Amino acid sequence: MAIDKGKFSDVTAVAEALRPSYPVYCMRPDVLAASARRFISQFPGTVLYAVKCNPHPLVLSALYKGGIRHFDTASLPEIAQITDGFEDAHTYFMHPVKARAVIKSAYKVYGVRHFVVDHRDELDKVAEEAGTQGNTIIVRVNTPPADDTLYHLAAKFGAAPDDAAELMRAAAARGCAVGLAFHVGSQCRSPEAYSNALALLGGIIDQAGVDPVCIDVGGGFPAAYGDRPVPELGAYMEAIRRGLKSLKLKPTVDVFAEPGRALVAHGCSLLTQVQLRKDNRLYINDGIYGSLSEMATVAIRLPARVIRLDGPVSETMAEFALNGPTCDSLDVLPGTFALPDDVREGDWIEIDQVGAYSNALATRFNGFHPETFVQVFDAPPAVAAA
Repeated sequence: MAIDKGKFSDVTAVAEALRPSYPVYCMRPDVLAASARRFISQFPGTVLYAVKCNPHPLVLSALYKGGIRHFDTASLPEIAQITDGFEDAHTYFMHPVKARAVIKSAYKVYGVRHFVVDHRDELDKVAEEAGTQGNTIIVRVNTPPADDTLYHLAAKFGAAPDDAAELMRAAAARGCAVGLAFHVGSQCRSPEAYSNALALLGGIIDQAGVDPVCIDVGGGFPAAYGDRPVPELGAYMEAIRRGLKSLKLKPTVDVFAEPGRALVAHGCSLLTQVQLRKDNRLYINDGIYGSLSEMATVAIRLPARVIRLDGPVSETMAEFALNGPTCDSLDVLPGTFALPDDVREGDWIEIDQVGAYSNALATRFNGFHPETFVQVFDAPPAVAAA
């Protein structure tokens, strides 16, 4: 069960008050709300937050405060969490493969009316379990790999263009409203990937002979991690506007986006504690089986700083390897972290930019489970250092 320890002015105040020997998620609701407002103000359509990226209630509430009212959901528990938590929220079932009972419950219990499919059998399932009238079928298209992404997400989902056109015709013949969707890949650093994907959709629309009621440009919008600079958000919006203009859509067509990481990465840091130092190896109380699993699979270098309450830290920096708390030799973060060369047992290390895919992916392996959340109102270390 997640434990809420309250509100603090900054992360140092968290360390002073709690003296935690356990990892602590330091949520920054003001940063999250501002991220939501910024994205909404620039995107030419409706913004659906990708709940899977971080479903914590503090995160959802902050994004709601920033103006998010629409949510990309991929399971019945996510749909229930949003519907029960926000009276005027709208959920969209964006998982291309769904159990029949889940489709029926999403439709009958929670009023979901948008369903993604990428195969004829899935279209049949939705039609049989939720009916067709009043429902929108969004056909997910398999787009070519985009340059410079962390994950290309078309290997598992997405219909080939010819199949997508046939799915559009089949859904329209059943009486459904029809849309198209794609995903260029996670942490995409190429704005042109969006305009290229939209050009592909234009060919599918022409081939299908069906007017879409919505176009979903998916997620993939990147966060600016320290060692991976990214284009400005405006560059992505310009590419999307250019791609949409080329489609010559009717003015009534809805345009969706599904940002996750871009909204939440900067909105949370992780306060860990050093339990042992062996030369330039530090053993801390969180790792790849907990909040930092994504670091084991992608090349993200997260900024970090030492917090010490009983005196100053050295101004001389050194590179340290961070080891997680489990009794597993694989629990070692890749690369190194630049920290004061006198870092020692009992010091705290604040690891920044862990708002995306951290607590959402944490396990209980070996009995270790990060579950403490606080709210803080200082600037994130990455921002303060800029």
